Amino acid sequence: MTDDRILKVSLVVATYSIFIYWNCVMLVAVRSKAAFRETSRYILFAHMLFNDILHLVTSVVLYLFSFFYVEIIQALCSFLTLISTTTFINEPLNLAVMSLERYVAVCFPLRHGELSTPEKTFYALVVIWVLGSANILTDILTAAVVQPSLFLLSGLCTREQLIRKSWQRDMEVAFSVLYFTLVAVVLLFTYVSITREARSASTDRTSAQKAMRTVMLHAFQLCLSLMSFLFNLFEVLLSSLPLDVFVQLRFVTYVAVLLLPRCLSPLIYGMRDQSFRPVFMYHFSCGTRSVKPAGPSVLSSMKENHVQKLVQGKNFTLSFRFK
Repeated sequence: MTDDRILKVSLVVATYSIFIYWNCVMLVAVRSKAAFRETSRYILFAHMLFNDILHLVTSVVLYLFSFFYVEIIQALCSFLTLISTTTFINEPLNLAVMSLERYVAVCFPLRHGELSTPEKTFYALVVIWVLGSANILTDILTAAVVQPSLFLLSGLCTREQLIRKSWQRDMEVAFSVLYFTLVAVVLLFTYVSITREARSASTDRTSAQKAMRTVMLHAFQLCLSLMSFLFNLFEVLLSSLPLDVFVQLRFVTYVAVLLLPRCLSPLIYGMRDQSFRPVFMYHFSCGTRSVKPAGPSVLSSMKENHVQKLVQGKNFTLSFRFK
């Protein structure tokens, strides 16, 4: 343990810890208000925070295992890899669903209360987890069939331990390209549709413009996620350098390409939201700051839910009287 290695591991662990704490505070802030808990947009945001907390925790654990060359039983390693890989894929899929929710809110405002209910949002989250875990579960099941004793062995924790067939690598690349292409197409479709709707005279242009900026932010978050795939490319490019230079630049690349983009994504989204920011600052300051009234987005969502309940009640009353 040289001073250089101690400094590196301290920097990484401190960065992970800070952003895990921020995400936990934001998650508590989202869950503290009924208006947030009953709105699809904030349910998806809370899921993004929960997903990123799991990813950051498993990432720092795997980093420490790798840094100190700790050998663990492969069954535990497979579980950590399952959580880390699934949560990594879940984020872009979550961004796609969040963009679709904004698309429905702008392009189909009268049906937004019907389509963006908490129940349907939870169904969408189930689909996200199924799609996100499909590839890594295939690798785990393949390893269990080919070499069942693998999970009882001890060794360094890497995903390579689960690769037993050559087609698994091709499948991993295919899944990654498919998911990120699908998300990019969804973001492009929603942005173009919202832009066209914003030019319509019958549309609330202020809400449409806010939705456009939100979709653009989702595209920026997707780019941050895509940067993770560049890490291996940078490693190949840096491998021709002298060993000392390669080690130092590899660490810088790890922080700049893998660590910071993943940590900054939810924080940027949360601090941009005018309705959520004061609630977050209240919890972040341990209650020493007052909470401002909910912004227009939350109030409009609450009004939509209230109107929907009134309409459903009136329909029920009319039907009852008719009978």
